Amino acid sequence: MKKNKTKSNKFLSFFNFNKSIGIDLGTANTLVYFKQREEIVLNEPSVVAIDKDTRKVLAVGLEAKEMIGKTPDYIIAVRPLKEGVIADYDITEAMIKYFIKKVFGTFNIFRPEVMICVPIEVTGVEKRAVLEAAISAGAKRAYLIEEGRAAALGSGIDISAPEGSMIVDIGGGSTDIAVISLGGTVVSKSIRTAGNNFDEDIIRYVKKVHNLLIGDRTAEYIKINIGAALELETEEFLDVKGRDLMTGLPKTIKLSSNEVLEAISDSLMQIVNNVKTVLEKTPPELSADIVDKGIVMTGGGSLIREFPKLLSNYTQLPVYLAENTLESVVLGAGMALDKLDILRRVEKMER
Repeated sequence: MKKNKTKSNKFLSFFNFNKSIGIDLGTANTLVYFKQREEIVLNEPSVVAIDKDTRKVLAVGLEAKEMIGKTPDYIIAVRPLKEGVIADYDITEAMIKYFIKKVFGTFNIFRPEVMICVPIEVTGVEKRAVLEAAISAGAKRAYLIEEGRAAALGSGIDISAPEGSMIVDIGGGSTDIAVISLGGTVVSKSIRTAGNNFDEDIIRYVKKVHNLLIGDRTAEYIKINIGAALELETEEFLDVKGRDLMTGLPKTIKLSSNEVLEAISDSLMQIVNNVKTVLEKTPPELSADIVDKGIVMTGGGSLIREFPKLLSNYTQLPVYLAENTLESVVLGAGMALDKLDILRRVEKMER
C-alpha cells in the first residue's frame, strides 16, 4: 500500500500545475532550486560553447566548461554573464532555456514560476534584461531578488526581524555587502571584485614572476588548493604546469601558498575595505545588533582559507561562514517564492 502511495505522489508531483524554481544565475556557476521538491536540482558552470561563425549553441554547462582551452578555432566557450549581469542576452537566454529543460524535461506543458537573483546595484535596464531572458526561456512569471537578501534568507537569517543583520556574499563576478532589517536593505554595496578576480590575480602573478602562462582552470585549482587570506602556519606548495613564455615549451614550477596570498592580497583588501565602508554608514542601533550577531559570509569566494579571520581582524567583529556557503543564495531564492507579498511591500517602501 505504501509503495503505491509513493508512486502516486511521484505521478502527482510530475503533473503538478505549480512549478516554481529559484535560480542563482552566477558568473561562475548557475544553481537551480526546485521548490516543490525542496532540493537543489542543478549546479553547473555558467558556460556556453558556440560556433563562432553561426553563433549556434553546441554545449552548455559542464560539457561546455570541459571545452575551455581545448577547442578548435571555430568553437568558442563563453561566459554570457560578466560581473553578475548579462553580457550576452541571446546566449544567456539559451543557457536558461537549457537549464529549465534539463530540470523539467523536454515535454513540459506547465511553465514554471522563476525567482532569479541579481547583484544589489544592477540597473533597471539590466533587471529588465534578466526578466526578459527568463520569460523568453520559458518561464510563466519571473521575479527578481537581490543576492544579498537571498543569501541572508538562505543562511537562516530572519530578514523580517526588526534588527540588523550583515551579509557578505562573494560570488564569481561580484561581491554583495548588505545590512538588512525588517525585510529591507538598509545599507548596501555591490563591487565587481570577487572570485574570478582572484583567478586573474594568480594568472598575472605567475606570468610576471615565473614567466609561465596558465589558464583559468589552473588558476582556480591553485586558489582552491593552496589559496589563503592569511599566512598559513605551514607553507604549502603545489606543482603548476603551463607554457614557458621564454621558450614556448611546457614547463612545471612549484608555487607556494605565500605567493598566492601575495597575488590576491589587493583583491582581498578591496572586499575588506568595502565591508568597512558599509559598516561606517550603518545606523548606530543596527550596528549594535551586528556587534552581537557578527557578520555572515556566503558564496564560493568566502571559502578561501582564513578569509573570515582576515575580515574579523580588520572589523573587530565576529565573522562566520554560512552553513550552506555555496548554496545560500539559491536556497534563499527558493524561500523568497513564499515571501512575495513581503518582498513587494519592501520594494514599494524602498522606491
